Amino acid sequence: MSSISSLPIVRALSPADLSGLLAVQRACYGEGFVESAEVFARRLASPANCSLVLERGGAVHAYLAAYRGALDKVTPLHGDFEPPPPGAADTLYLHDMAVLPAHAGQGLARVLLEPLWRTGREAGLRHTALVSVQGSQGYWERHGYAVRALASPAQQERLAGYGRGAVYMARRL
Repeated sequence: MSSISSLPIVRALSPADLSGLLAVQRACYGEGFVESAEVFARRLASPANCSLVLERGGAVHAYLAAYRGALDKVTPLHGDFEPPPPGAADTLYLHDMAVLPAHAGQGLARVLLEPLWRTGREAGLRHTALVSVQGSQGYWERHGYAVRALASPAQQERLAGYGRGAVYMARRL
């Protein structure tokens, strides 16, 4: 029987979570993908921010950095969220999701994704999009995402900043 304190809590990601978030990043990614606390602090301050954290027993086990954006717009790696003009948001952009490797396979990613998708639909967003990296394309395809070509050279350049094999993916909410 598990104790109440071991139940996962999903809530808005806050500046107080940054050290835990960075620990999850370091455990999941190579150095080139670890984004700084300063970048995340600026993202959390963005009016488009809708990031979530999953904690258990007071510790960060997973997070999902996300914001309201526009379809076919990529946030640069190590860059700031760029909110669209007022009333122009049509897409829930999932910038980064990570689960501590020790807790992989427990469905924690889905625990973060489902409430965020629901919130996006309730806000009238029509799409959700992301950049798939490090061989995660199959995972996202199982969640209904499909590769989407970017027409803008500027957005293609941003996508290239994620490294070889990175693809832009989207699906209807």
